[in-house]
Amino acid sequence: MSEGNITPVLMPKWGLSMREGVLVEWLVDEDAEIGVGDEIMEVETDKIASAVEAADAGILRRRVGDAGETYPVRALLGVLAPPDVSDGDIDAYIADYEVPADEADDEDAAPQYEFVDTAAGRLRYARRGDDGPALVLIHGFGGDLDNWLFNIDALAERARVFALDLPGHGQSTKQLGDPSLAGLASGLQAFLDVLEIDCAHLVGHSMGAAIAARLACDAPARVQSLSLISAAGLGPEINADYIDGFVDAESRRELKPVLLNLFADSELVSRGMVDDLLKYKRIDGVQEALSSLAAALFPGGVQSAQLAAQIDASDLSTLVIWGSDDAVIPAAHAQALNNATLEIINGAGHMVQMEKASAVNALILAHID
Repeated sequence: MSEGNITPVLMPKWGLSMREGVLVEWLVDEDAEIGVGDEIMEVETDKIASAVEAADAGILRRRVGDAGETYPVRALLGVLAPPDVSDGDIDAYIADYEVPADEADDEDAAPQYEFVDTAAGRLRYARRGDDGPALVLIHGFGGDLDNWLFNIDALAERARVFALDLPGHGQSTKQLGDPSLAGLASGLQAFLDVLEIDCAHLVGHSMGAAIAARLACDAPARVQSLSLISAAGLGPEINADYIDGFVDAESRRELKPVLLNLFADSELVSRGMVDDLLKYKRIDGVQEALSSLAAALFPGGVQSAQLAAQIDASDLSTLVIWGSDDAVIPAAHAQALNNATLEIINGAGHMVQMEKASAVNALILAHID
């Protein structure tokens, strides 16, 4: 959004539940020349802290937001403008700026999350976007649909995006009829069936990538393309200490050091993230679900499924994205695929879709196009 030559810098909206964020600090000074994708400020929500990348290029003529203050989504935090725009015009723009009506009325909008009864149980999901092909986001072990906080809206600009909580995760059923990879893929297919999604682009992270690949091999007519992020199922090694630590952790002191394995930047592991995961782990049935998944998928600290040959044989258009600093699954596993497009993103860990969201989003959109 811009008005003439003035472009606002706004408090981002990360995911469906975000209402406000704290401007932790500015990472650039006033009058700095900013390029698209430059990290310009750090924002913290109740779920995660992360650097905000510039969506537009220009000169940061004014920093409106103050570090340490809390602002609603889409609040004006800064102004980009070329040198020929007067200070008076910028002052007038700031004075006249109002949070867009669709954000102000968001509390009264339709439900953010929906639930659907499937053969795999009752599943929570979010849907964004009205046009384009179907694109389904599948999170990893111990995650939920909020793992796609920084992706779902950007991808929804060109696709109908569905993000679900897998069985045993988030707010979906905690009952796992079959904790094997084939059982989880069958649950994903049941989700597609109920929503009448005949064929979709599948984007999976970690365990979710293995589930997407398993479905693509078992029911290729249902899959238009694969985007595999930090994928399980391509090699035997996995950080067993991470898996065991996540399953066993019962306190913030035990869980936080485990979560540090997920990110190259340890500052992204916020107190809110740790507390949210502890609340999830204390729900009845979660411990049993996680334990059964770990036993079925990572017995003895080794990945039980090896899908690279089957993915190659499927001749399906496949994109593989990995963070160079992944401490959970080695990035070298990407080399197991011979017929995929491979992108290694420097300075990112296992949760590369959160740490380097803009780059990941651009890669996925180019792939599905």
